[in-house]
Amino acid sequence: MSSDATKPLNGEIQSGAGNANGAGNTEAGRTVLVGVLGGIISAAGYLVYQRLPDEQKERLHRQVRGVLEQRINELRSNFNL
Repeated sequence: MSSDATKPLNGEIQSGAGNANGAGNTEAGRTVLVGVLGGIISAAGYLVYQRLPDEQKERLHRQVRGVLEQRINELRSNFNL
């Protein structure tokens, strides 16, 4: 009996170089899924944010500004700007 590496064993389906187009479709499908999930999570976050009291929104704004200022200062020091 001859052994051929390209033939499936025991009726198993193998994915390999012969199915390059299918791999591209899988990659595109995953990309779309990640995009859709990201959109859903963003929308949920926005709805939660809209329901926050004004004082919590302001505190959140201060925290975000502080993190952004730290990051900008870090980038400026890294690039000597």
